[in-house]
Amino acid sequence: MSKKRPVAVALAGALCLVTTACGADSSTGTAGSGDKASAAAAGSGYPVTLENCGVAQKFGEAPSRVVVMNGASVAEVSTLLALGLQDRIVANQQSYGMSEVAGRAAAIKALPTGDVKLNDAYDIPREAMIALRPDLVLSTTSYGFDEKNGFATREQLTQIGARTYVSPQGCDQDTTKMTIADSYTLLRDLGKVFGVGDRAEKIVAASEKRIADIAAKVEGERQPKVMVLFSNMAMGGNDFSSVVAKGIYNDILDKAGGSNAFESASETSFADLSKEKVAATDVDALVVIGYNDPDPAAYAEKLLKEFPQWPAAKNKTYVALSDSMYLGPSNDLAVAKIAGMLHPDKV
Repeated sequence: MSKKRPVAVALAGALCLVTTACGADSSTGTAGSGDKASAAAAGSGYPVTLENCGVAQKFGEAPSRVVVMNGASVAEVSTLLALGLQDRIVANQQSYGMSEVAGRAAAIKALPTGDVKLNDAYDIPREAMIALRPDLVLSTTSYGFDEKNGFATREQLTQIGARTYVSPQGCDQDTTKMTIADSYTLLRDLGKVFGVGDRAEKIVAASEKRIADIAAKVEGERQPKVMVLFSNMAMGGNDFSSVVAKGIYNDILDKAGGSNAFESASETSFADLSKEKVAATDVDALVVIGYNDPDPAAYAEKLLKEFPQWPAAKNKTYVALSDSMYLGPSNDLAVAKIAGMLHPDKV
């Protein structure tokens, strides 16, 4: 996959699938049938209903044929894995190629892809989606259900018995207001859908505690100015077009005791900046996000050499991250790593 234009289009879309489900026992993740499935459903609180982007989605049992659309994300597939639901996935198109969670990248790589021929947005076109016979389709934003993009709509999927879910802040394809709380909403929503709400609550509670502990340690400290950007990726016309301006990244930085050096540079998720603008900004630290880039740390080192006037360059202050910086179940890892970089004497 090219790390330039096709992925950039997918990222921009994500940030700025003929039958119903087989019976399933949500507690074991194994298929059931007949009275066993009905009893399992009743025992785990089904039916459940979610209001999602103005569409009511009713589940009579836990989905067993889940399709995860690309959306330049790993939020949805990582959440399913964290909840122990990997056996429900029949096709996954999400991958960052790396993760802060040990074993996660390999686990994602091992998931079935459905042997789908992807479209120009590196995602699942309408006909291929229908052929997968999903009972639940997950999309990062409503982009994945837009007919003009060649995708199956939510209505078309309903007609074949498939439920659909758009992740938090994805309804209008504007993720600028996304926070860590949205990661918890995603966990809780999928926990409810699959009857594993207890698992979701344990993950949320552990994350909340770890982040609160870190935030308390750095409270009152000076907040260094941090540049957050994707490594080796172009999404606009300037030299630096994958610089983060708004979104969940800023909430993570705040909890870690930092601030975004380019938050005011754009009203959208990303700023498209000239080299001169970047050079004129004091950058105390770098957070480089790797998206299918085998060596984001090398990109960070290159930037520090290019801008030796930055405090970040003088102190060689950077960290390379991947999925923990994005919507998903592992934001506490990003908070911990960034806080350790910015305030090593406090964390």
